[in-house]
Amino acid sequence: FSSLQKNNFSLFWESRVAAWISALHLIHARRAAHVPPGMSLFQLLPKDVASKVFKVLRGLEDYDYDLPESFIAQEPLPERGDSALMILKRSTGEIALSEFSHLDDHLPPESLLVLNNAKVTPARLYATLGESRAEVLILNPPVNSTGAGSYDLWCMVHPGRKLKIGKELTFADGDCVLNAKIIDISPSGKRLVRFLFNDAPSAALSRLGHLPLPPYIKRPDREDDRVRYQTVYAESEGAVAAPTAGLHFTAEHLERLTRKGHELARVNLRVGAGTFLPLTGENLAKGTLHEEFAEIPQETATMVNNAKAAGRTVISVGTTAVRALEWASLKRAGTKGADGSLVLGETSGFTDLFIRPGFEFRAVDALITNFHLPGSSLLMLVAAFAGLENVMNAYKTAVREKFRFFSYGDAMLIV
Repeated sequence: FSSLQKNNFSLFWESRVAAWISALHLIHARRAAHVPPGMSLFQLLPKDVASKVFKVLRGLEDYDYDLPESFIAQEPLPERGDSALMILKRSTGEIALSEFSHLDDHLPPESLLVLNNAKVTPARLYATLGESRAEVLILNPPVNSTGAGSYDLWCMVHPGRKLKIGKELTFADGDCVLNAKIIDISPSGKRLVRFLFNDAPSAALSRLGHLPLPPYIKRPDREDDRVRYQTVYAESEGAVAAPTAGLHFTAEHLERLTRKGHELARVNLRVGAGTFLPLTGENLAKGTLHEEFAEIPQETATMVNNAKAAGRTVISVGTTAVRALEWASLKRAGTKGADGSLVLGETSGFTDLFIRPGFEFRAVDALITNFHLPGSSLLMLVAAFAGLENVMNAYKTAVREKFRFFSYGDAMLIV
């Protein structure tokens, strides 16, 4: 080992030994307090403390930061594009503060901006369940299916204890009725639900479904969310979460960018609910994430190839576009043009790519992104791109400057 490796190795185990010592103290406390054996050790701790111990045990403490709950944006700003903007230079860690409407002033000339045109499907359904209600989120909405009939779809449900195999559910709005039945349960708790659509699934979901706002937005969805929780260029349905970096753009802003010599290209990555799930030990051990469908059309591949060959900057609008582009580049690993530049081709399929520090970026040169949850795969992607120290310093600055965080929050440009 080098001295640096030895130091990192020592710090790695010191943090984990500290966590295990905390666990041993919990065992002692449980015995002293006569806590029932079925109760988790972590139920003896406040939620925030338990979360930090979990992160230490998983090796995620470097991606943790303190965020006041009031900084989590619950509403979009009155005007799209009025967000604050932080500019972070990868090479130096230098930070500047601006407004998103002034993004153009900070872009390299003749950049290629790659947008994810995924459209969020209203895939959250509610059914009456006695005196309460059942919540069902379809994970892969059958948006490309046009006919009525039976569809078996994996879902996340709540409350799980009341939604067992054989449970029948009815979702209704006036004369629009959708019947369903739970037919299986996965080891992770997902339900396989058999839906009986009387019309095209997209038509039924449009009427009965609710937009699946992220769990950290602590309010019901509203009609205006159907507009504000979509990008202005959304067109390909099937996502259950928005590519939020694109929420800041207005149609006028995009037109202004093209007038100034920038190009716009589109990919599609159907953002799944897994984007909000905490990382698991299996994710970290296998180096993979939840699967999401991605598609890079030939037109976009050609535009990226031309930009790279000409030395122009390829800017990914959002981490989802990064994941799509870098997955496509790995599919073409070893394929290069005559000048040694990257060559992408038309690509589609499911990706479980997990981008974390150590990843070699092939396609993306700059990134527009929102501020992400502590310990999340999205924060790890940003750290892989800009450097962990740079990113965590930028997040501390964002908290100090009272930026708005997460989906409806402010933006960062990394160049």
